[in-house]
Amino acid sequence: MRVIIAGGGTGGHLFPGIAIATELLSREGGNDVLFVGTREGLEERVVPAEGFKIRFIHASGIVHVGMWRKLKGLVRIPGGMLQARSIIESFDPHLVLGVGGYASGPVVAMARWMGFPTMIHEQNAVPGLTNRILGTMVDVVCLAYPDVRNLFKSGQTFLTGNPVRKSMRPINRALACKALGLDPDRFTVFVLGGSRGAHRLNEVMVEALPHFSALRGKFQVIHQTGEWDEEEIKNLYRKEQVSGLVSSFFQKIELTYAAADLVVCRAGASTVAELAEVGRAAILVPYPHAAKNHQEANARRLMDLGACRMLLEAELNGEVLAREILELREHPDQLAELETSCRSISRPRSAAKIVDIAYELCKRRGVL
Repeated sequence: MRVIIAGGGTGGHLFPGIAIATELLSREGGNDVLFVGTREGLEERVVPAEGFKIRFIHASGIVHVGMWRKLKGLVRIPGGMLQARSIIESFDPHLVLGVGGYASGPVVAMARWMGFPTMIHEQNAVPGLTNRILGTMVDVVCLAYPDVRNLFKSGQTFLTGNPVRKSMRPINRALACKALGLDPDRFTVFVLGGSRGAHRLNEVMVEALPHFSALRGKFQVIHQTGEWDEEEIKNLYRKEQVSGLVSSFFQKIELTYAAADLVVCRAGASTVAELAEVGRAAILVPYPHAAKNHQEANARRLMDLGACRMLLEAELNGEVLAREILELREHPDQLAELETSCRSISRPRSAAKIVDIAYELCKRRGVL
């Protein structure tokens, strides 16, 4: 089966697509996958590194952006649709799957117009505009959360959960610390702002560092900063004499999860799914400007299940974050409860279920 996976931009859209692609290729030797994204997104770097083919179209956002970017996005739509048509014609897929992000709309819409079987996967507790529109035209919608079913046409929705990469599995903490050059005897906090970092989260963690001075020699931090803040954050850690590992992006994030006692992170859909898969306690700080405030919705669902702590950015500062971290460090039973609850919501067969649905759709449409 030949499949186009369209979308990306951020890890929240891209990494589920990579998990689905990996599962698809594991099924049959003749299967083939082509990613379609934009050069501005994370996919330009990550997809080739994961060993997959990718082609690019021109596409950008038209909601929650300024007037100039909105006009730029509208002007790009016709050209992006033509590029999508050319890619679809040359690859001749059995199916096109949209995973969200700027490239998803033009590619999936064009595939539908050309008569190809189409699917989308919605990762969040609040669907974005692109998927709400595509949901009215595609054959199948796969969902991570049951309570958004009523926002899509009845009879075509499947609850699959969010796929995570196969590398995202429980790993022995001591081995992970050794691989990263960290001290396994120190309490370890992993600060994760998402695939591109989070400037405000970086600032607040730096503000919190002086509150950990009494733990010197017993505390260390892993911090994914995003490329813009990397050098500054490294210098500030040196200044505060806090041990750890700082990088703009961790390719083998499964090791950083495994080494951590506690994760401080945003509440993107992929991050939430990864936390469940590896069973890590977390303090979630939802990005307040996410479309339809979907990150807060994601976080509240976990919090209601006792699977995380949540701090809203409006109430966040260094002292507040340090207090939450220190409280959990001093109460390992609470950390263990968060880990157990988080692990209980994992859906390890999510990618397999989506691929099963793709096969059934192609058979039903008579293309396989």
